[in-house]
Amino acid sequence: MAVGPDTLPELKPVEGFRIGVASAGIKKPGRRDVVLMELCEGASVAGVFTKNAFCAAPVTLSKKHLAAGPVRYLLVNTGNANAGTGEKGMADAIRCCDAVAAKTGVDREAVLPFSTGVIGEPLPVDKIVSALDAAKADLNEENWLNAAHGIMTTDTRAKAACEQFEYQGKTVTLTGISKGAGMIMPNMATMLGYVATDAAVEQSQLQQWLSEAADRSFNRITIDGDTSTNDSCILVATGRSGVQVAADNVELSELFVSALNRIMLTLAQAIVRDGEGATKFVEVRVEQAASVDEALQVAYTIAHSPLVKTALYASDPNWGRILACVGRAGVENLDLDALEIYLNDVCIVEKGGRAVSYTEEQGQKVMDGEEILIHVVLKRGDVRESVWTTDLSTEYVHINADYRS
Repeated sequence: MAVGPDTLPELKPVEGFRIGVASAGIKKPGRRDVVLMELCEGASVAGVFTKNAFCAAPVTLSKKHLAAGPVRYLLVNTGNANAGTGEKGMADAIRCCDAVAAKTGVDREAVLPFSTGVIGEPLPVDKIVSALDAAKADLNEENWLNAAHGIMTTDTRAKAACEQFEYQGKTVTLTGISKGAGMIMPNMATMLGYVATDAAVEQSQLQQWLSEAADRSFNRITIDGDTSTNDSCILVATGRSGVQVAADNVELSELFVSALNRIMLTLAQAIVRDGEGATKFVEVRVEQAASVDEALQVAYTIAHSPLVKTALYASDPNWGRILACVGRAGVENLDLDALEIYLNDVCIVEKGGRAVSYTEEQGQKVMDGEEILIHVVLKRGDVRESVWTTDLSTEYVHINADYRS
């Protein structure tokens, strides 16, 4: 179950970035569940990771190896998170890095490991290692779509995006994939995501732009309010296009950052559209707030409300639930007579109560749609922020009740 068409753009290869996909049978025989990504020498790498205190062993190890640099390989497995596994989990993550290093001739620290799946179960290292030869043999620059399938867990569809722009006769490409459908609540990175570009970007600048783009995309989505132990998002710049992007070149940096922001938002919203059991894709937009924190405080209060989310699933225009969320969001000195609340362009609340112009038929027409905008105008400042979320369906309960079976 997902919202919107299941279509992907043409995924352009990124020179200097090769991908191999294999099946290790970690959870299901024959399923693509191991992905190996090879970076050319000299590539810059940036990353953002979960802030969950119980972060998985591969997250801890990836952060350590990323800081040591340079990075040459990314190894992803699905079906097992290697989280909550203590010292053995770290030893298992190191074994995976050692295996890649042995087969490719790089140092252990040049490998970043990533795992996703069930928490608290031992990582089947032997299965992963046994699949590495096949993944290595499969390495090629055209493998983005297979990789998008290879990193899925409870996802029902692959998630990918591509952007290109021209600069002084040269084409710059950005291509990326993501996975995620449940345990989605931003606390920097909320899933697995991999984006590569053939532009050349210095590492510290790449890190800044990734962090800022993630804050505007993956840090603005929520499905169930749960931050994963394994969330990671990696941005790679191979430099093979010959286009050097730096902040002091305003024209070029704006082109690059705009393309990066678009691709990251597309990947983030694809996760929401494929939220576990989702039947609605919902933007919660708060305008005229006094600060970013205030706007997000109101938006997340609405987006996390089980009462609002179940009403969305039922296509029930129970606008009182939204009003109550705004009231309990903790905004000090809120002027109830000034604020307005809308469903799409239908005003449902004004002057402290139900809008005079509102009818149940108007609300029902909005709620019957797959895509809905809940729009709050606080009239306290000039800040505008959006978060994206889903409804809460019976299918979500079934998926998560049966997740380990």
